Amino acid sequence: MQTLSAADLSTIEAAIQEAETRTTGEIYCVVAEESSDYGETPLAWAGGVALLTPAILLIAGIHVSIPDFFATWSAAQVGEAIESAVRSALVGTIVLQGLLFVAMALVVAIPAVRRALTPQRLKRARVRRRAAEQFVAKNLHLTRERTGVLIFVSLGEHMAELIADEGIAQHVDPKVWNQAMAALTEGLKRGDPAAGFTAAIGLCADVLAERFPPTEDDNPNELPDKVVVLPRA
Repeated sequence: MQTLSAADLSTIEAAIQEAETRTTGEIYCVVAEESSDYGETPLAWAGGVALLTPAILLIAGIHVSIPDFFATWSAAQVGEAIESAVRSALVGTIVLQGLLFVAMALVVAIPAVRRALTPQRLKRARVRRRAAEQFVAKNLHLTRERTGVLIFVSLGEHMAELIADEGIAQHVDPKVWNQAMAALTEGLKRGDPAAGFTAAIGLCADVLAERFPPTEDDNPNELPDKVVVLPRA
């Protein structure tokens, strides 16, 4: 999984500082190692595989049968034999299901496997939720003119979100940010998050400078220019 070095952080912080000289908007960057532990993924895969155990046994050709020598037995004896065989088969199936459940859960719990088997839609939802939580937690909604912009990256999922406060959203079409987000995600895919952040911050600053230019004597720095790095959720 990607990480940000001290040099990467310094590069991104310098880009934020330069960008905010051109606008009254506030750009705030948050990086999360991963937006969720996705604990349900191992359980879902393990449960699904365990439920398929009877089908797997049938496909493998395993079945319960009565040997030919049962023909000389009484009906009661045959009934008892069948009941015993069915009970043994059920117990064996339950034990196998339990073993498969545990084995699959352990395999899918491996971080790389869990990330690969977690649906993209779920990962996107968790990243968006974590980004929204950080927007509020870092007080981006409390800037004087409601001009805070959060750039949120979740490294484990290779996903990013941009949230603009209502002071910006009223004047800027959300599609305007697509180019910045494309530059950011491209940097993540290349394994160069610092370059992706720098490009995205510059493009965001271009948009903000056009609509929210700085005034000569009134451009306070309301939020820290540091990059916040969050541990895994």
